[in-house]
Amino acid sequence: MELVFLLGSSTQRKITSLLFFLCCCFVWRSEADCAVPERGEHSVLTDQALLMDEFPEGVDVTLECGNGYEKEAGSEVISCRNGKWTPIELICKKMDCGAPNPQPNMRFNTSAGTLFGDTVTVTCDVGYEISGSSYKQCFSWGWMGKASCHRRKCKKPAEVTNGNNSWDSTDLPTYGKVIFYTCDEGYTLIGHEFILCDKTGEYSAPPPECKDISTSLGPSTTAAHRDIIIRGGTEVTTCRDGGHTLPGGVEVTQSDVTSSPQPFYKGTHDVATDAKDIDYLPVILSVVCVTLVVCIGAICLHRCLLRRKGSYDTREGVKPEFLLFQNI
Repeated sequence: MELVFLLGSSTQRKITSLLFFLCCCFVWRSEADCAVPERGEHSVLTDQALLMDEFPEGVDVTLECGNGYEKEAGSEVISCRNGKWTPIELICKKMDCGAPNPQPNMRFNTSAGTLFGDTVTVTCDVGYEISGSSYKQCFSWGWMGKASCHRRKCKKPAEVTNGNNSWDSTDLPTYGKVIFYTCDEGYTLIGHEFILCDKTGEYSAPPPECKDISTSLGPSTTAAHRDIIIRGGTEVTTCRDGGHTLPGGVEVTQSDVTSSPQPFYKGTHDVATDAKDIDYLPVILSVVCVTLVVCIGAICLHRCLLRRKGSYDTREGVKPEFLLFQNI
C-alpha cells in the first residue's frame, strides 16, 4: 500500500491496465485449449497422445483401434478447433482369426463364429481321444488352446492257460488292432479266435479258453459245449458229452470230436460222418411208397381197360381164362 501510495496517479493507471491485459490473455488462452479427447467406439488414444498434458488450439491427436479390433474405414486423426475436437471418423471391426489350422484326426465346430472372442469346439475322429483343451478361443494374436488327438488304447491282452496270443509288443494295443489266440497241442479253443480293440478302448469280446475236451467235459457241461455236424445236407446241433444220441438215432461218441473247433467251412469238421452214421430209414420208406403207388395205378388201369372192352358186342363167348380177371 505504501508503494502504491508513493507512485503517482499516472503510474498507478499504467500498472492497472497491464494487469487487466494479462488477465484477459490468460482467460482467452484457457478458453482456446481443448479438453482431453474421449475415446471412440472400439478405438483408443495412441501412447503419444496419452503423454500430452495440454491440447492447445490446432493440435492433432491420433487414435487407434483397441485390442482385438482392426481398422475398417475412416481417419485416425482428430483436431482441436475452437476449443472442440473434430468428429471421430475411425471405424473399427473385430479381428477374424479364420479357421484353425487342420490337425491329424481332429475336427472343429466353427458354427459359433471365428471372430475375436468367439470359441470353437474341438472333437476327434472315431477311435481317437482328445488330449488338452476341448475348445479354442480367438484372441488378438490368434487361436488360444492347445489340443491333439491320440488313437485310443486298450489294456494288455489277457493271457490264456495252455495257449498264447499274437501280441508281442511292449506297447499297448491301439484302436483297430486285432489279437489272435491259439491253443497248445492237444487243447481246443473255446470262444472267439480273435478279439478287436474297438473305438471305445475296449475289446470286442472276452478272451477265449483252451481246454482238453477229453478230460474237462462232463454231464454238467454238455449244455455249454455244442458242435454242428452235417446229416444229409442239414445242420444238426449236438452236445459234446461223448454219449448222447442225435436226432435220427445216430449216436456220437467222444472219438468223433476233433481237436479243433474250427467251423466246417474252414476245412475241419467237429464230428466225422462215417458210413455207419447214415440214416437209411427215409430211403426205405420212399421206395415202399413208390412201389405201392405203382401197383395201385396198374390195377386201376387194367380194370378200366376191361370195362371198355366189354361194351362192344364181339359175338364171342367169354373164354374161361379171362373169368378170373373179369371178376376182379
